[in-house]
Amino acid sequence: MTYPAIEINHLRKGFGSGRKKNQALSNLSLSIQPGEVFGFLGPNGAGKSTTIKLLLHFLKPDHGSLHILGKAVGQEEFRHRIGYLSEFPVFYDHLTAGETLLLSGRLSGMTRQAIDQRIPMLLERMNLTEAADRRVGGFSKGMKQRLGMANALVHDPAVLIFDEPMSGLDPVGRHQIKGLIAELKQEGKTIFFSSHILSDIEALCDRIGIIHKGVLLYSGGLRDFLVAGVGLEESFVQIIEEADRASFA
Repeated sequence: MTYPAIEINHLRKGFGSGRKKNQALSNLSLSIQPGEVFGFLGPNGAGKSTTIKLLLHFLKPDHGSLHILGKAVGQEEFRHRIGYLSEFPVFYDHLTAGETLLLSGRLSGMTRQAIDQRIPMLLERMNLTEAADRRVGGFSKGMKQRLGMANALVHDPAVLIFDEPMSGLDPVGRHQIKGLIAELKQEGKTIFFSSHILSDIEALCDRIGIIHKGVLLYSGGLRDFLVAGVGLEESFVQIIEEADRASFA
C-alpha cells in the first residue's frame, strides 16, 4: 500500500487561553504525494511555521492528525524518514562542518562507515569541501544554510521539510539552493517547503498551498491557480485580499 508522503487532517492549533486564545490553524487538511514538490505560501503569521513545527512534533495539535509516510506523528517513530532545514539553522559553533555532519549522522542511527562515505559527497555537493575542517562559528549565513541542507540530507531521507530555505541568501546562495532542490526532485524526493520568494515557488513546485490567518485558501496545481495572463504574485495578492474582504463582510 502506498501512503501519502505527508498527510494532514483537520488540524487545529491555538496559542494562549480563554478569550485571548489565538487560533493559529483552523481545520487544515493537506495531502502531499511521494516525489512531489509542494510550496506552502502565506503572509507573515499565516500559520506556515506552526504547521511545520507540528509536522516535526515540536508542537502538539489541539485537534486533528498528521502522518508522514503512513506513520502517525507523535505516536510512531518517523523522524529517521525526514530531513529538516529551519529558516535559521543553529549549530555548535566549536564543531567543524565535518564534525557537525558526523554528529547528525550518529543521531540518525547511521553506522560510522555509512557516515564516512556520505560526508565527503555532501560537502562537495554543498561546495563546502574546503571548509570541512573549519569551525562553524566562523561561517557566513550562506555557508550555514548550505551546511544546514547537508545536515538535512546526511541520512538520505525520503521526505524533506524546509522552512524558508532561501531566506536571507544572496543571489548566488539562492541559485545554489534552488539547484539542489531541483536535483532532489529529480531523485524522487518529496519536498515540502515554505517560502516568501514567489519566483522560486513558480520555478520549483508541482503544487502549492496558500494559507492565511490559519485557514487554507487554496491547495492544488500551480498552473490551475494562476489567473490567465497574471503571474503568481498578482494571483497570490488577489486571493489574500479577497479573503480579507470576506472576513470583514
